[in-house]
Amino acid sequence: MSKSGEISKLSKGKFYKPRKTQFGELKPSAYQIAKDYIEKDGKLIGYITGYSAYNALGLTTQISSYIQIGTNQYRRSVKREKYTISFIKQPNHITRKNVEILRILDAIRFIREIPATTPDEACLRLKEIIRDLDNEQKEVLIRCLMKYTNYVRALCGAMLEDVGCDGELLATIKNTLNGVTEYKLPISESVLPTKQKWRIYEPARK
Repeated sequence: MSKSGEISKLSKGKFYKPRKTQFGELKPSAYQIAKDYIEKDGKLIGYITGYSAYNALGLTTQISSYIQIGTNQYRRSVKREKYTISFIKQPNHITRKNVEILRILDAIRFIREIPATTPDEACLRLKEIIRDLDNEQKEVLIRCLMKYTNYVRALCGAMLEDVGCDGELLATIKNTLNGVTEYKLPISESVLPTKQKWRIYEPARK
């Protein structure tokens, strides 16, 4: 079947049925390529994050042959056809309800590494996304945020305060942070006016 072109090989023991269009063969989506790392026996065990998620969130227009999966277990990178699948450790339990929130928090975590954009541009877009979350989603965001590292909590807290989040929710985040630790992130005050309240400062320029 592979030789006849009826199916195409993705990796050892993995095949897919190509879709033909007038413009040529359509490749499988990132989800289909990595599906066995995302779902098992109908249960969610991972989620697509990284470049694919940043593109879907409107943070970058760049498409990559790298597929990043958030998972609760550490895994080594694997190759599938022209794609490299890598994994990041997600400390939160992964559910269908919190996947979109985890993608937002991953984007905040890797704000300096999002391609074809600047941290300032990414921050502006992330604030728009956070502003549009309803109260229940914001509560999920803050609950998941608690398991991320300190600078992610500080940066997310500054964004939430800037878009007008409830004071009690902000206090929940602030109480988890060391009151004297400073976080060096290349985000300007004009983009994030609340940043100094969260002890976020731009690195000194050489």
